Amino acid sequence: MDELSFHQRLHRPGTILDVGAHDGLLTLPFSRLPGAQVLAFEPLPSAFARLREAVLAEYGAIPTHLELRTEALGAVAGSLTLSVPILDGVAQEQWASTAKSYDAFASVTVARHVVPVTTIDALGLDDLEHVKLDAEGFEQEVLEGAAATLRRCRPVLSLEVEERHRAGSTRDVPALLAGFGYESWFVLDRAWHPHAAFDAATMQVASPDPAVFAASDPYVFTFFAWPAERSAEILAALRD
Repeated sequence: MDELSFHQRLHRPGTILDVGAHDGLLTLPFSRLPGAQVLAFEPLPSAFARLREAVLAEYGAIPTHLELRTEALGAVAGSLTLSVPILDGVAQEQWASTAKSYDAFASVTVARHVVPVTTIDALGLDDLEHVKLDAEGFEQEVLEGAAATLRRCRPVLSLEVEERHRAGSTRDVPALLAGFGYESWFVLDRAWHPHAAFDAATMQVASPDPAVFAASDPYVFTFFAWPAERSAEILAALRD
């Protein structure tokens, strides 16, 4: 199951956070869900420009139920450096990260952008139902800045978490969520598996170097999380 299908299957009217919206691949389908109020965060200027263009092409104007934000999200408000590796003259935007600098890799040059940072808790949401999180190694900080909101609103989450972006993250992020009363799961061979069945040494092997594209098969990097108290209900809906 992909991230969009997950959120569509479990959709409840309310706020959806698209963290790392890029050029709107999920922002636009989220905005079409009934009763959805979408907040899309994309701090990379070039990607944000395409996101805005995509929304304007879809709606003709920025609709009232869709808000586009240029901030990054983190554990505390302030500013951070967003680093984008450039390989053979091409910006590798999918690797843009506030978690790492890429200074160790001679294969790339790096473009840097100082971006504002806010927290999910600072948004003051009381109707958050869905979170899609893709922060290239910064997932833990984003979730730390959402602690009060996760405990209050109990949204469902999809997350891309990769060891190549941050060693130990496939262990640490689910552990942090467990502390908030969440279960983490993944899909492999068309079946749902609890996080305890995940083995990074065989299911997620890839180089942290943006110039190296080889990866293990399988390569599991999308995880899904939901409140433990809703687990039976959610698994039934996902397996239906």
